[in-house]
Amino acid sequence: MTIHPGRAEVLGAVPSGGGTNFAVFSTHAEKVELCLFEDGKERRLTLPERAGDIWHGFVRGVGPGTKYGYRVHGPWAPEIGHRFNPSKLLIDPYARALNAPIIWHPLMQGGVGTTRPDRRDSGTVTPKSVVCEIFKPHWERPARSWSHTFIYECHLRGMTMQHPEVPEHLRGTYEGFACPPIIAHLKKLGVTAVEFLPVMPFIDDRFLVEKGLRNYWGYQPISFFAPEPRYGTREGFRNMVRALHAAGIEVILDVVFNHSGEGDGAGPTLSLRGLDNGAYYRLAEGGRTYVNDTGTGNTLNLAHPMVLRMVTDSLRHWVEEMGVDGFRFDLAANLGRGASGRFKSWAPLLSAIRQDPVLGAVKLIAEPWDIGPGGYRLGDFPYPFIEWNDRYRDGLRQFWRVDAGQIPELARRVAGSAEIFDHRGRAATSSLNFLTAHDGFTLQDLVSFNEKRNEANGENNRDGHNANYSQALASAEERGNRKRALLATLMLSQGVPMLLGGDEIGNSQLGNNNAYAQDNPIGWIDWSSTDTDLVDFVARLAKLRHDHPVLRQSRFLHAKVREQDGIRDLIWRMPSGGEPTPQDWHDAKAHCLCAEVRGAAEGPAGQVAHEAFFIVFNAGPQIDVTLPEGHWRKMLDTAQPKAPESPHSDPVTCVFAQSVQLFIRSTAR
Repeated sequence: MTIHPGRAEVLGAVPSGGGTNFAVFSTHAEKVELCLFEDGKERRLTLPERAGDIWHGFVRGVGPGTKYGYRVHGPWAPEIGHRFNPSKLLIDPYARALNAPIIWHPLMQGGVGTTRPDRRDSGTVTPKSVVCEIFKPHWERPARSWSHTFIYECHLRGMTMQHPEVPEHLRGTYEGFACPPIIAHLKKLGVTAVEFLPVMPFIDDRFLVEKGLRNYWGYQPISFFAPEPRYGTREGFRNMVRALHAAGIEVILDVVFNHSGEGDGAGPTLSLRGLDNGAYYRLAEGGRTYVNDTGTGNTLNLAHPMVLRMVTDSLRHWVEEMGVDGFRFDLAANLGRGASGRFKSWAPLLSAIRQDPVLGAVKLIAEPWDIGPGGYRLGDFPYPFIEWNDRYRDGLRQFWRVDAGQIPELARRVAGSAEIFDHRGRAATSSLNFLTAHDGFTLQDLVSFNEKRNEANGENNRDGHNANYSQALASAEERGNRKRALLATLMLSQGVPMLLGGDEIGNSQLGNNNAYAQDNPIGWIDWSSTDTDLVDFVARLAKLRHDHPVLRQSRFLHAKVREQDGIRDLIWRMPSGGEPTPQDWHDAKAHCLCAEVRGAAEGPAGQVAHEAFFIVFNAGPQIDVTLPEGHWRKMLDTAQPKAPESPHSDPVTCVFAQSVQLFIRSTAR
């Protein structure tokens, strides 16, 4: 077997012409060895050519299915940022498949502290990269606009592990998620997009393995092009995407490009650290330590052109080859940090994504914070990004918990958080609204626990959020009332709604608000006691939102007068029917607010102009509310979730405690 010069243009392993071209980036390496594996034996071939900082070679007779890795030679000099160690087999960051999950093992350690490299060979415990055939299928995509989007966030494995209608051998896999009962459930709910927690290969961290736990969520990536092998194969992933697309459901991936699972200097050497630590990571103290704006031990150097290229190449791969429709970027403030480390909305990576003709056309969602300096950036991301709005989550929780003085906050969040997002031409869909997410309480636990109960994580309940704004309600009736009120508010707010998978059936994590290590029934969705009435209620809310564009507008509502009828597009009202006075807005004891909503005055003439809605949000005790003049039809009462729509001729409506009512009337055309 001989190796030829090959080409440098395309990174990774690219089969063609009776062999495979291998290309990998490293600025500071002195020699790069390609390691090929067959029948348990390793054969090493030195990449013969270097074009700039790309090392490359072509091997005839090597094709799809071949297992490979790299060993990279260079200086061991942690004091200036170099941690080369050819004893460590390295995973190709561009590998399109791995042959096994990545689980920490002592042989993966790169060094003995910073004093000397660890010379134990890791080839027997490090998963192998796999050469894959590369092609771009034609994808029939649902292509939903943001105003037509309803996101369902879930863990791909946890969704099916306990589902009684999914065949046991398919549970926890891509194929299992594509099973008819799962897709039927999503369609019944009215979901238009599934947002998966990370599905790229990740490592089970040392501290978890030593405690007998596993990395469940997957926020410790090692490879950026392959599907996680725990869940199935590359083709299994594509088949799942095809099944979801056929059902009209888009696929969004939660992606982690702010750090890697190699951790700090005491972590394993699996890929980027061994390829070129000084190029791939942001370093401090001359290279001795890692910048840790992510809280995970390291931070990727996204200002480096080749690291930026790796990220954009990965994103295009998932869109074009794997059929993905969008991305949610974990700790996305880090994506906006350039060479200076300060966040800028025009940072290299954000600008590269925006201008890319492939990536600029898919759904882009930012988690707009990290733990670095100035790391809370809600509202600062540029079009076409939308953003996770944690102020929406906290504001609604506090209003429905009957905290004092919350009606101004409710008003801002229900109206789309314009004070945060209405600038630089951004749409009212810029706010991704959520009540719960993977990180925190489930909806059931939000109304069942005053404090987190994370003892199962083995950290003496120190981990996880403390500011949950939760409340342990005494009865099932009270818990049901609050859940329905929260869900109704979510679906009747301007912005893009996201539901945490399992909330619609009453799923609990037993009070654990940080189930990142619970790859077990705590973290999995429990289908055994599904609240079918709540499922029906969520489906009803989704249909209301779908059928009435006034409830999901792309323009902000600023209480401006509409030309077509001389009426303001948004009118806030008190239970008396009058508009709130400054004293009302500042009344700490006010717990009921009403909204009269029409099509936006700033929108094109005639758009969503022929309906008016009146919404009552009552977190306090039972109260009589005066409706605006006109003939109204009651569409929804969360206190009576099975009550059908009906005309409402009485100018007053009785609104129960902890409930939402929705009315509609036609307006002149």
